[in-house]
Amino acid sequence: MALLNILRYPDPRLHKVAKHVTVFDARLQKLVADMAETMYEAPGVGLAASQVDVHECIVVIDTSDTHDQLLVLINPEIIAASTEKIVWEEGCLSVPGIYDGVERHVEVTVRAQNVKGEHFELAADGLLAVCIQHEMDHLLGKVFVEYLSPLKRNRIKAKMQKEERALEREASGRPFPKSRR
Repeated sequence: MALLNILRYPDPRLHKVAKHVTVFDARLQKLVADMAETMYEAPGVGLAASQVDVHECIVVIDTSDTHDQLLVLINPEIIAASTEKIVWEEGCLSVPGIYDGVERHVEVTVRAQNVKGEHFELAADGLLAVCIQHEMDHLLGKVFVEYLSPLKRNRIKAKMQKEERALEREASGRPFPKSRR
């Protein structure tokens, strides 16, 4: 297994729409294993393939405290959702350190396939329901900050860009620029 590079907002690749998986083979199994390892290492509770620059409909989730209940959703689709909604404080591995409230359905039922291509349905509520909705947004090219006001979103974008430049300077060994007065 290998750790994968997680794209950071506002990387434009996060806005690509994922394609359905049609081949269920060893490559897919390895990708799912690598995604799970990356999610656990980050640490996070969910990861969509789009976040690791693989634009296929694949999601891994584990909301358990023990990190031993991996859920793999391939080609997921929400087939039912409650009318009742809840505002949940969300974060994202692609937007590290940022948390904000997003309105989500309290309950969802999802139809998906496993790594063997077998179809199944799952009813979820609470954190799992929120996580499913969040990760499925990634497959549609949507990041949770897009639910926030334009002002908040622009501040987050500027902060992420500044952090990315600092990381690039650090990696290259270039000194940080002196502040202008």
